[in-house]
Amino acid sequence: MAEGERIAAPAYPLISIVTINYNQAEVTRQFLDSSHALTYPNYEIIVVDNASIPSLKSQIDLDRYLHVRLVRSEENLGFTGGNNLGMQQAKGEYYFIVNNDTELTPNLLDELLKPFGHSDQVGVVCPKIRYFNAPNMIQYAGYNPMNMLTGTAHVIGYNQPDTGQFDKPGFTNFAHGCAMLVSRRVVERVGRFAERFFLYYEELDWSQRIKDAHFQIYYQPSATILHKESVSVGWRSTLQTYYMTRNRILYMRRHCTPAQRLLFYGFFAGAVAPKHLLGYVLTGQLAHAKAFVRGIWWNLTTASASPV
Repeated sequence: MAEGERIAAPAYPLISIVTINYNQAEVTRQFLDSSHALTYPNYEIIVVDNASIPSLKSQIDLDRYLHVRLVRSEENLGFTGGNNLGMQQAKGEYYFIVNNDTELTPNLLDELLKPFGHSDQVGVVCPKIRYFNAPNMIQYAGYNPMNMLTGTAHVIGYNQPDTGQFDKPGFTNFAHGCAMLVSRRVVERVGRFAERFFLYYEELDWSQRIKDAHFQIYYQPSATILHKESVSVGWRSTLQTYYMTRNRILYMRRHCTPAQRLLFYGFFAGAVAPKHLLGYVLTGQLAHAKAFVRGIWWNLTTASASPV
């Protein structure tokens, strides 16, 4: 398919846009408003109201948005459970998992869909993610491989000015949870997000499972999205500290070989834990220190890492 060529009109598959609202009615309203500019003609938007108080329905006039279906959960299911509920309700051939704290660009869906026509191995396509408040700065342009010693994977292009240096499309190691287009056949084969992650590392775990099923993850820089980073959880919240710690260890438990796991445990106990705990104590961030310890303790007291 030539660059810039549109998909033939009869071949527009239904795309289900799945997003979660948790006590962010105004942010979600802005997201829905941005959808009015989409040029792709065949989509639905599923908004999962994740136990918001008051409910989203009481705060937004959803009749303004013809493509929207609201799914209410009376329990906060987290990022994983909320998106799984949305996918369960979705009718599309593709699921666009996207944060509500983003602004959609007009040709986003058109561009994201193109790589699926290039190869049957493409299972997930991600856009270039830039910051809403600094639209010339990159948040995501793909992922480097997971470091199996440290349990970290670094984002390509993170916090770099966008000068076109990451405008080459191609396969990448992990999708970004902020925005990813996933084919239904991938979900049918691999399953949905592992709900025990709840928040953070869930997209890395899902990406690895998708790759293990012999699908590929594609970075499509001609598709861009603007992200209002940290609206949903808050910058350096104790919630973030807990789940980042807990799920970093959980990811490694699920995906390491026994030898890799042993090396990671040694590195974490000898380097990561002392550094973080000392830093939190010396700066008076005792709540973060407790959240960090709770994240470790969860793994010590949870026997199995495998169930989703």
